[in-house]
Amino acid sequence: MNYDSALDTALNRLHDEGRYRTFIDIERRRGQFPHAVWTRPDGSTQEITVWCGNDYLGMGQHPVVLDAMKEALEATGAGSGGTRNISGTTVYHKALEAELADLHAKEAALVFTSAYIANDATLSTLPKLFPGLIIYSDALNHASMIEGVRRNGGAKRIFRHNDMDHLRELMAADDPDAPKLIAFESIYSMDGDFGPIEQVCDLADEFGALTYIDEVHAVGMYGPRGAGVAERDGLMDRIDIINGTLGKAYGVMGGYIAASAKMCDAIRSYAPGFIFTTSIPPAIAAGAAASVRHLKTDQTRRDLQQERARVLKMRLKGMGLPIIDHGSHIVPVIVGDPVHTKKISDMLLADYGIYVQPINYPTVPRGTERLRFTPSPVHDPKMLDGLVRAMDGLWSHCALNRAELSA
Repeated sequence: MNYDSALDTALNRLHDEGRYRTFIDIERRRGQFPHAVWTRPDGSTQEITVWCGNDYLGMGQHPVVLDAMKEALEATGAGSGGTRNISGTTVYHKALEAELADLHAKEAALVFTSAYIANDATLSTLPKLFPGLIIYSDALNHASMIEGVRRNGGAKRIFRHNDMDHLRELMAADDPDAPKLIAFESIYSMDGDFGPIEQVCDLADEFGALTYIDEVHAVGMYGPRGAGVAERDGLMDRIDIINGTLGKAYGVMGGYIAASAKMCDAIRSYAPGFIFTTSIPPAIAAGAAASVRHLKTDQTRRDLQQERARVLKMRLKGMGLPIIDHGSHIVPVIVGDPVHTKKISDMLLADYGIYVQPINYPTVPRGTERLRFTPSPVHDPKMLDGLVRAMDGLWSHCALNRAELSA
Protein backbone atom coordinates (compact mmCIF):
# COMPACT_ATOMS: atom_id res chain seq x y z
CA MET A 1 0.00 0.00 0.00
CA ASN A 2 1.18 3.53 -0.77
CA TYR A 3 0.66 5.05 2.68
CA ASP A 4 1.59 8.60 1.64
CA SER A 5 -0.95 8.46 -1.18
CA ALA A 6 -3.65 7.30 1.23
CA LEU A 7 -2.86 10.19 3.54
CA ASP A 8 -2.98 12.64 0.63
CA THR A 9 -6.38 11.29 -0.39
CA ALA A 10 -7.77 11.68 3.12
CA LEU A 11 -6.45 15.22 3.55
CA ASN A 12 -7.45 16.33 0.06
CA ARG A 13 -10.99 15.17 0.75
CA LEU A 14 -11.18 17.61 3.66
CA HIS A 15 -9.78 20.43 1.53
CA ASP A 16 -12.24 19.68 -1.31
CA GLU A 17 -15.20 19.75 1.09
CA GLY A 18 -14.04 23.04 2.58
CA ARG A 19 -13.72 21.62 6.09
CA TYR A 20 -9.97 21.23 6.53
CA ARG A 21 -9.16 22.56 10.00
CA THR A 22 -6.50 25.23 10.24
CA PHE A 23 -4.80 26.00 13.53
CA ILE A 24 -4.27 29.70 14.11
CA ASP A 25 -1.07 30.63 15.93
CA ILE A 26 -2.15 33.01 18.68
CA GLU A 27 -0.39 34.23 21.79
CA ARG A 28 -2.44 35.28 24.78
CA ARG A 29 -0.97 38.16 26.75
CA ARG A 30 -1.31 38.18 30.53
CA GLY A 31 -3.84 40.74 31.68
CA GLN A 32 -4.98 41.64 28.16
CA PHE A 33 -7.64 39.00 27.41
CA PRO A 34 -9.57 38.89 25.08
CA HIS A 35 -6.80 40.60 23.11
CA ALA A 36 -4.08 38.38 21.70
CA VAL A 37 -1.40 38.38 18.99
CA TRP A 38 -1.78 36.37 15.79
CA THR A 39 1.33 35.21 13.95
CA ARG A 40 0.52 35.18 10.25
CA PRO A 41 1.86 32.43 7.95
CA ASP A 42 4.46 34.92 6.64
CA GLY A 43 5.77 35.47 10.18
CA SER A 44 4.32 38.94 10.68
CA THR A 45 2.07 39.63 13.67
CA GLN A 46 -1.30 41.28 14.19
CA GLU A 47 -3.28 42.30 17.26
CA ILE A 48 -6.59 40.42 17.39
CA THR A 49 -9.62 39.97 19.63
CA VAL A 50 -10.59 36.40 20.52
CA TRP A 51 -14.35 35.78 20.19
CA CYS A 52 -14.48 31.98 20.21
CA GLY A 53 -12.58 30.97 23.35
CA ASN A 54 -14.00 28.72 26.04
CA ASP A 55 -12.42 30.81 28.80
CA TYR A 56 -15.95 32.12 29.20
CA LEU A 57 -15.32 34.39 32.19
CA GLY A 58 -11.71 35.40 31.58
CA MET A 59 -10.56 33.47 34.66
CA GLY A 60 -7.43 32.32 32.84
CA GLN A 61 -6.14 35.87 33.41
CA HIS A 62 -7.53 36.48 36.89
CA PRO A 63 -4.94 37.50 39.53
CA VAL A 64 -6.43 35.08 42.09
CA VAL A 65 -5.75 32.17 39.74
CA LEU A 66 -2.32 33.35 38.61
CA ASP A 67 -1.15 34.02 42.17
CA ALA A 68 -2.23 30.54 43.30
CA MET A 69 -0.40 28.93 40.39
CA LYS A 70 2.78 30.94 41.00
CA GLU A 71 2.77 30.04 44.68
CA ALA A 72 2.30 26.33 43.95
CA LEU A 73 4.93 26.37 41.21
CA GLU A 74 7.49 27.96 43.52
CA ALA A 75 6.63 25.50 46.27
CA THR A 76 6.52 22.25 44.27
CA GLY A 77 8.07 22.64 40.83
CA ALA A 78 6.55 21.72 37.48
CA GLY A 79 5.16 18.19 37.29
CA SER A 80 3.13 16.03 39.63
CA GLY A 81 5.61 13.16 39.58
CA GLY A 82 3.36 10.37 38.34
CA THR A 83 -0.07 8.85 38.39
CA ARG A 84 -2.30 9.50 41.37
CA ASN A 85 -1.30 6.11 42.74
CA ILE A 86 2.44 6.60 42.13
CA SER A 87 3.44 9.86 43.82
CA GLY A 88 0.99 11.95 41.79
CA THR A 89 -1.43 12.82 44.60
CA THR A 90 -0.59 16.05 46.39
CA VAL A 91 -2.26 18.35 48.87
CA TYR A 92 -3.25 20.50 45.87
CA HIS A 93 -5.16 17.65 44.22
CA LYS A 94 -6.95 16.85 47.45
CA ALA A 95 -7.84 20.51 48.02
CA LEU A 96 -9.21 20.82 44.48
CA GLU A 97 -11.37 17.71 44.88
CA ALA A 98 -12.69 19.05 48.18
CA GLU A 99 -13.63 22.36 46.50
CA LEU A 100 -15.43 20.50 43.71
CA ALA A 101 -17.31 18.19 46.06
CA ASP A 102 -18.44 21.23 48.03
CA LEU A 103 -19.42 23.06 44.83
CA HIS A 104 -21.78 20.29 43.76
CA ALA A 105 -22.92 19.31 47.27
CA LYS A 106 -21.59 15.78 46.75
CA GLU A 107 -19.61 13.56 49.08
CA ALA A 108 -16.59 13.40 46.80
CA ALA A 109 -15.00 14.42 43.51
CA LEU A 110 -12.36 12.90 41.28
CA VAL A 111 -10.05 14.98 39.06
CA PHE A 112 -8.90 13.80 35.63
CA THR A 113 -6.56 15.35 33.06
CA SER A 114 -9.54 16.58 31.02
CA ALA A 115 -13.33 16.44 30.98
CA TYR A 116 -13.05 14.31 27.84
CA ILE A 117 -11.08 11.71 29.78
CA ALA A 118 -13.44 12.01 32.74
CA ASN A 119 -16.43 11.22 30.51
CA ASP A 120 -14.71 8.47 28.57
CA ALA A 121 -13.16 6.79 31.59
CA THR A 122 -16.27 6.95 33.77
CA LEU A 123 -18.84 5.87 31.20
CA SER A 124 -16.65 3.04 29.92
CA THR A 125 -16.08 1.78 33.48
CA LEU A 126 -19.64 1.81 34.83
CA PRO A 127 -20.66 -1.55 33.26
CA LYS A 128 -17.80 -3.17 35.19
CA LEU A 129 -19.41 -1.91 38.37
CA PHE A 130 -23.02 -2.64 37.38
CA PRO A 131 -23.11 -5.84 35.24
CA GLY A 132 -25.83 -5.70 32.61
CA LEU A 133 -26.01 -1.89 32.74
CA ILE A 134 -28.02 -0.24 29.96
CA ILE A 135 -26.93 3.32 29.13
CA TYR A 136 -29.45 5.67 27.52
CA SER A 137 -27.53 8.41 25.72
CA ASP A 138 -28.83 11.62 24.12
CA ALA A 139 -28.19 11.66 20.37
CA LEU A 140 -26.28 14.96 20.62
CA ASN A 141 -24.03 14.03 23.51
CA HIS A 142 -20.40 15.11 23.29
CA ALA A 143 -17.90 12.87 21.48
CA SER A 144 -16.28 11.95 24.80
CA MET A 145 -19.57 10.57 26.11
CA ILE A 146 -20.23 8.71 22.88
CA GLU A 147 -16.76 7.19 23.01
CA GLY A 148 -17.15 6.12 26.64
CA VAL A 149 -20.51 4.50 25.96
CA ARG A 150 -19.19 2.83 22.80
CA ARG A 151 -16.13 1.35 24.50
CA ASN A 152 -17.82 -0.04 27.58
CA GLY A 153 -19.05 -3.17 25.85
CA GLY A 154 -22.46 -2.93 27.48
CA ALA A 155 -25.92 -2.27 26.13
CA LYS A 156 -26.71 1.22 24.88
CA ARG A 157 -29.78 3.03 23.62
CA ILE A 158 -29.66 6.35 21.77
CA PHE A 159 -32.67 8.61 22.28
CA ARG A 160 -33.55 11.52 20.02
CA HIS A 161 -32.17 14.81 21.28
CA ASN A 162 -34.13 16.04 24.32
CA ASP A 163 -37.03 13.74 23.33
CA MET A 164 -38.42 12.46 26.62
CA ASP A 165 -41.19 10.47 24.94
CA HIS A 166 -38.58 8.54 22.97
CA LEU A 167 -36.49 8.01 26.09
CA ARG A 168 -39.52 6.70 27.97
CA GLU A 169 -40.35 4.36 25.08
CA LEU A 170 -36.83 2.91 25.08
CA MET A 171 -36.71 2.47 28.86
CA ALA A 172 -40.15 0.86 29.00
CA ALA A 173 -39.09 -1.72 26.41
CA ASP A 174 -36.14 -2.96 28.47
CA ASP A 175 -36.00 -5.42 31.37
CA PRO A 176 -37.33 -3.53 34.41
CA ASP A 177 -34.77 -5.29 36.61
CA ALA A 178 -31.74 -4.33 34.50
CA PRO A 179 -29.51 -1.56 35.91
CA LYS A 180 -29.91 1.64 33.91
CA LEU A 181 -28.21 5.01 33.49
CA ILE A 182 -29.29 8.12 31.56
CA ALA A 183 -26.41 10.19 30.16
CA PHE A 184 -27.09 13.71 28.91
CA GLU A 185 -25.83 17.30 28.99
CA SER A 186 -27.08 20.44 30.69
CA ILE A 187 -26.01 22.72 27.80
CA TYR A 188 -25.30 21.43 24.30
CA SER A 189 -22.51 23.67 23.12
CA MET A 190 -23.11 23.88 19.39
CA ASP A 191 -26.73 25.13 19.57
CA GLY A 192 -26.58 26.44 23.14
CA ASP A 193 -29.78 24.62 24.14
CA PHE A 194 -30.53 23.15 27.56
CA GLY A 195 -31.18 19.55 28.52
CA PRO A 196 -34.52 18.81 30.27
CA ILE A 197 -32.94 17.94 33.60
CA GLU A 198 -36.09 17.63 35.70
CA GLN A 199 -37.86 15.42 33.16
CA VAL A 200 -34.80 13.17 32.89
CA CYS A 201 -34.70 12.85 36.67
CA ASP A 202 -38.41 12.00 36.75
CA LEU A 203 -37.89 9.19 34.24
CA ALA A 204 -34.85 7.99 36.17
CA ASP A 205 -36.95 7.76 39.33
CA GLU A 206 -39.74 5.96 37.50
CA PHE A 207 -37.45 3.33 35.97
CA GLY A 208 -34.87 3.06 38.76
CA ALA A 209 -32.02 4.55 36.72
CA LEU A 210 -28.89 6.47 37.64
CA THR A 211 -28.39 9.95 36.17
CA TYR A 212 -25.17 11.22 34.58
CA ILE A 213 -24.97 14.87 33.49
CA ASP A 214 -22.24 16.66 31.57
CA GLU A 215 -22.11 20.27 32.86
CA VAL A 216 -18.88 21.32 31.15
CA HIS A 217 -20.40 24.39 29.46
CA ALA A 218 -22.32 25.35 32.59
CA VAL A 219 -19.99 25.02 35.57
CA GLY A 220 -18.84 28.42 36.77
CA MET A 221 -21.57 30.00 34.62
CA TYR A 222 -24.95 29.11 36.14
CA GLY A 223 -26.37 28.74 39.62
CA PRO A 224 -25.85 30.81 42.77
CA ARG A 225 -22.31 29.42 43.20
CA GLY A 226 -21.57 28.46 39.61
CA ALA A 227 -22.24 24.74 40.03
CA GLY A 228 -24.19 24.63 36.78
CA VAL A 229 -27.72 24.41 35.45
CA ALA A 230 -28.65 21.63 37.87
CA GLU A 231 -27.83 23.98 40.75
CA ARG A 232 -29.70 26.85 39.11
CA ASP A 233 -32.79 24.64 38.84
CA GLY A 234 -32.45 23.15 42.33
CA LEU A 235 -31.86 19.63 40.99
CA MET A 236 -28.29 18.74 41.98
CA ASP A 237 -29.46 16.28 44.62
CA ARG A 238 -31.25 14.27 41.92
CA ILE A 239 -28.12 13.81 39.80
CA ASP A 240 -25.92 10.83 40.67
CA ILE A 241 -22.80 11.75 38.67
CA ILE A 242 -21.87 15.26 37.55
CA ASN A 243 -19.11 15.76 34.98
CA GLY A 244 -17.41 19.13 34.73
CA THR A 245 -14.37 20.85 33.31
CA LEU A 246 -11.72 23.16 34.70
CA GLY A 247 -10.70 24.34 31.24
CA LYS A 248 -13.65 26.55 30.27
CA ALA A 249 -15.27 28.97 32.73
CA TYR A 250 -12.59 28.18 35.32
CA GLY A 251 -9.85 29.12 32.87
CA VAL A 252 -7.29 26.42 33.68
CA MET A 253 -7.38 22.75 32.57
CA GLY A 254 -8.56 19.36 33.73
CA GLY A 255 -11.88 17.61 34.23
CA TYR A 256 -13.71 15.85 37.03
CA ILE A 257 -16.70 13.95 38.26
CA ALA A 258 -18.57 14.66 41.48
CA ALA A 259 -20.67 11.93 43.06
CA SER A 260 -21.03 9.81 46.16
CA ALA A 261 -17.87 8.74 47.95
CA LYS A 262 -18.48 5.11 46.94
CA MET A 263 -18.99 6.01 43.29
CA CYS A 264 -15.81 8.08 43.11
CA ASP A 265 -13.88 5.37 44.95
CA ALA A 266 -15.08 2.72 42.50
CA ILE A 267 -14.21 4.80 39.43
CA ARG A 268 -10.83 5.63 40.98
CA SER A 269 -10.20 1.95 41.53
CA TYR A 270 -11.40 0.55 38.18
CA ALA A 271 -11.04 3.19 35.43
CA PRO A 272 -7.84 2.75 33.35
CA GLY A 273 -8.18 6.35 32.16
CA PHE A 274 -7.64 7.45 35.74
CA ILE A 275 -5.31 4.75 37.06
CA PHE A 276 -2.68 4.91 34.31
CA THR A 277 -2.56 8.67 33.59
CA THR A 278 -0.12 11.14 35.11
CA SER A 279 -2.04 13.59 37.28
CA ILE A 280 -2.31 17.28 36.47
CA PRO A 281 0.58 19.40 37.81
CA PRO A 282 0.16 20.84 41.33
CA ALA A 283 0.25 24.41 39.95
CA ILE A 284 -2.68 23.60 37.65
CA ALA A 285 -4.62 22.05 40.55
CA ALA A 286 -3.91 25.09 42.71
CA GLY A 287 -5.05 27.52 40.03
CA ALA A 288 -8.21 25.52 39.36
CA ALA A 289 -9.08 25.35 43.06
CA ALA A 290 -8.60 29.11 43.38
CA SER A 291 -10.84 29.71 40.37
CA VAL A 292 -13.60 27.42 41.66
CA ARG A 293 -13.40 29.05 45.07
CA HIS A 294 -13.54 32.56 43.64
CA LEU A 295 -16.48 31.91 41.32
CA LYS A 296 -18.58 30.53 44.15
CA THR A 297 -19.11 34.17 45.16
CA ASP A 298 -18.55 36.21 41.97
CA GLN A 299 -22.08 36.56 40.66
CA THR A 300 -21.24 39.92 39.11
CA ARG A 301 -18.92 38.25 36.61
CA ARG A 302 -21.59 35.72 35.65
CA ASP A 303 -24.25 38.40 35.26
CA LEU A 304 -22.02 40.56 33.06
CA GLN A 305 -21.22 37.64 30.78
CA GLN A 306 -24.92 36.87 30.33
CA GLU A 307 -25.59 40.54 29.55
CA ARG A 308 -22.87 40.59 26.88
CA ALA A 309 -24.36 37.47 25.27
CA ARG A 310 -27.90 38.94 25.30
CA VAL A 311 -26.77 42.18 23.69
CA LEU A 312 -24.78 40.40 20.98
CA LYS A 313 -27.72 38.14 20.12
CA MET A 314 -30.12 41.07 20.03
CA ARG A 315 -27.92 43.06 17.68
CA LEU A 316 -27.21 40.16 15.33
CA LYS A 317 -30.92 39.34 15.22
CA GLY A 318 -31.61 42.99 14.46
CA MET A 319 -29.50 42.69 11.30
CA GLY A 320 -31.41 39.58 10.23
CA LEU A 321 -28.52 37.18 10.77
CA PRO A 322 -29.68 33.60 11.40
CA ILE A 323 -28.64 32.98 14.98
CA ILE A 324 -29.75 30.23 17.34
CA ASP A 325 -30.98 31.56 20.67
CA HIS A 326 -31.95 29.12 23.41
CA GLY A 327 -31.20 31.57 26.20
CA SER A 328 -27.70 30.34 27.03
CA HIS A 329 -24.40 32.20 26.82
CA ILE A 330 -23.46 30.62 23.47
CA VAL A 331 -24.13 32.60 20.26
CA PRO A 332 -24.15 30.42 17.11
CA VAL A 333 -24.57 32.14 13.72
CA ILE A 334 -25.60 29.68 11.01
CA VAL A 335 -23.82 30.11 7.67
CA GLY A 336 -24.87 26.75 6.22
CA ASP A 337 -21.91 26.17 3.92
CA PRO A 338 -18.38 25.12 4.89
CA VAL A 339 -16.63 27.22 2.24
CA HIS A 340 -18.50 30.41 3.15
CA THR A 341 -18.01 29.72 6.85
CA LYS A 342 -14.26 29.42 6.40
CA LYS A 343 -14.19 32.48 4.14
CA ILE A 344 -15.98 34.68 6.66
CA SER A 345 -13.75 33.39 9.46
CA ASP A 346 -10.61 34.14 7.43
CA MET A 347 -11.80 37.63 6.48
CA LEU A 348 -12.81 38.49 10.03
CA LEU A 349 -9.32 37.59 11.16
CA ALA A 350 -7.27 39.18 8.38
CA ASP A 351 -9.35 42.30 7.76
CA TYR A 352 -10.85 43.06 11.17
CA GLY A 353 -8.61 41.34 13.72
CA ILE A 354 -11.58 39.26 14.94
CA TYR A 355 -10.84 35.62 15.68
CA VAL A 356 -13.68 33.11 15.49
CA GLN A 357 -13.11 29.58 14.22
CA PRO A 358 -15.49 27.97 11.69
CA ILE A 359 -17.50 25.04 13.03
CA ASN A 360 -18.01 22.41 10.34
CA TYR A 361 -19.03 18.76 9.96
CA PRO A 362 -18.64 16.39 11.82
CA THR A 363 -18.87 18.72 14.84
CA VAL A 364 -22.22 19.90 13.47
CA PRO A 365 -24.47 18.36 10.76
CA ARG A 366 -23.79 19.25 7.14
CA GLY A 367 -25.75 22.30 6.11
CA THR A 368 -25.57 23.83 9.59
CA GLU A 369 -21.97 25.08 9.44
CA ARG A 370 -21.59 28.06 11.69
CA LEU A 371 -19.55 30.63 13.55
CA ARG A 372 -19.83 30.23 17.32
CA PHE A 373 -19.27 33.37 19.38
CA THR A 374 -18.64 33.26 23.12
CA PRO A 375 -18.70 36.80 24.53
CA SER A 376 -17.11 37.22 27.95
CA PRO A 377 -17.36 39.88 30.68
CA VAL A 378 -14.23 41.52 29.29
CA HIS A 379 -15.57 41.96 25.75
CA ASP A 380 -16.47 45.62 26.05
CA PRO A 381 -19.11 47.54 24.03
CA LYS A 382 -16.50 48.90 21.61
CA MET A 383 -15.36 45.36 20.74
CA LEU A 384 -18.97 44.31 20.32
CA ASP A 385 -19.62 47.25 17.97
CA GLY A 386 -16.65 46.23 15.83
CA LEU A 387 -17.83 42.63 15.63
CA VAL A 388 -21.39 43.58 14.64
CA ARG A 389 -20.23 45.97 11.92
CA ALA A 390 -17.82 43.39 10.53
CA MET A 391 -20.47 40.66 10.44
CA ASP A 392 -22.95 42.99 8.73
CA GLY A 393 -20.46 43.88 6.01
CA LEU A 394 -19.17 40.36 5.41
CA TRP A 395 -22.67 38.88 5.32
CA SER A 396 -23.52 41.27 2.49
CA HIS A 397 -20.16 40.67 0.79
CA CYS A 398 -20.80 36.93 0.67
CA ALA A 399 -24.44 37.50 -0.42
CA LEU A 400 -25.81 35.33 2.36
CA ASN A 401 -29.48 35.23 3.25
CA ARG A 402 -30.92 37.26 6.09
CA ALA A 403 -34.04 36.59 8.09
CA GLU A 404 -37.16 38.57 7.25
CA LEU A 405 -37.52 41.33 9.83
CA SER A 406 -40.95 42.47 10.96
CA ALA A 407 -41.76 46.15 10.65
